[in-house]
Amino acid sequence: MLVDKILIESKHRKAGEIIGLFMLNSIKGLQTKYTMTISGESGSGKSETATVLSEFFTKNDIPNVILRQDDYFIYPPKTNNFKRRKEKEWRGMKEVKLDLLDAHVQAFKNGVQFIEKPVIEYDTDIIQNINFNFCSAKFLIVEGTYTSALSNVDKRIFIDRNFHQTLEHRQKRNRNSSELDDFTKQVLQTEHSIISKHRTLADIIINSDYSVGFQKHK
Repeated sequence: MLVDKILIESKHRKAGEIIGLFMLNSIKGLQTKYTMTISGESGSGKSETATVLSEFFTKNDIPNVILRQDDYFIYPPKTNNFKRRKEKEWRGMKEVKLDLLDAHVQAFKNGVQFIEKPVIEYDTDIIQNINFNFCSAKFLIVEGTYTSALSNVDKRIFIDRNFHQTLEHRQKRNRNSSELDDFTKQVLQTEHSIISKHRTLADIIINSDYSVGFQKHK
């Protein structure tokens, strides 16, 4: 999303470095494309963590690129906010073109160089399609609330912070005061009821204090 704030703090860098070092041995010399998602509630630090990891991999000579779920909403933010207020049942995963995002992740893994992807401009409340170039990237980071639900993924990160804990960060990134009203709290509660169940899908957990843990799946 254009004109979005990313506020990187020391805690994001510390967690990103731990995860980056953990991943390095797994992907160094890997011949196939590799994908990772970063999911969590609004304001949990997904964009910041993705940016830190991207910088880490770049410094370690692993070409990479980021896709952000915010660009895959069906409606731009102001329009979507209005629809949320009008239709309670609209809130949740149905707001996002997860099928398109999944297709773009698969295109990357298949070696496709160019995709036509949406870009949302917040101020003008419009969505534009651009010709996006994966270039020589070998590693794809996909960040967004519901990205753990994507199917074409090698590794999943979950940031385990709820909407009460993310309030300060959301206030810092806030674009419009109306997005922090009582209605928004209801939306975040709905989001929490969905995303909290995705924790079990993760391979890597960033805890509420930004310590990092690892999960093994059977």
